[in-house]
Amino acid sequence: MKTNPLREILEQLGDFDTALLANTIGYIDPTPPHEYYMGRSIHSVTSTLGPTVGVAVTCEMDSSTPGNKGDAAGYWQQIEEMRQMDVPTVWVVKCVGSRPDHECVIGDGMAKTLRSVGCVGIVTDGGIRDVPGLLSTSFAAYCHGVTIHHTALRVRRMNKPIKIGGITVRTGDVIHANAEGVIKLPRACLDTLAEKAIQMRAFEHAAHKVLRRTDLAPAEKRKRVGDAIAQYGFADCVAPRKKR
Repeated sequence: MKTNPLREILEQLGDFDTALLANTIGYIDPTPPHEYYMGRSIHSVTSTLGPTVGVAVTCEMDSSTPGNKGDAAGYWQQIEEMRQMDVPTVWVVKCVGSRPDHECVIGDGMAKTLRSVGCVGIVTDGGIRDVPGLLSTSFAAYCHGVTIHHTALRVRRMNKPIKIGGITVRTGDVIHANAEGVIKLPRACLDTLAEKAIQMRAFEHAAHKVLRRTDLAPAEKRKRVGDAIAQYGFADCVAPRKKR
């Protein structure tokens, strides 16, 4: 049976925590950090699950405007699109309703539907509910918080670039998230990221052993950490930053 190379990469990246990958990207890819990590307004409410790794499927949703006539056609369209994808997906939802504090994007019923078509989690700047149900479904949620209810749901602007958590996410981007936050993985480094992350994990272990010592002067610690960077293969691959 033919395997999907991207699926294999995503499975490998599930073995690493999100902060480690963010650190690794800083050494091997020129993308500036502010373009790939989300702010703390987007946080996990299912922290016992994860890491969460999948391909983004984006949309905008209004779940808070009073008197809003519901329109779920776009939601079901995206469910079908995810069903057709041969990789794990992450639903990335930008809330656009008139009462931001009242946005509630999903509960456990929608989570079960999404999970059934290979969607492993949601990233949204709105709220969610039914956390115990999400946990029992193994459906991860990264959001603004918990909100008890919603108005009629309206899904719009499917598969368009959205600004969320301070970065731009497009359908097809790769999302990695855990209890500490959410990042977007630059495509250019996907093929080598898992291998380099193994090296980064070893480097961090060696560096932390030095940094915790009480018998070394700061200058000596700095030197030894620099030596470890070279030892673990990162001295010559510090990526130049894109100019802005």
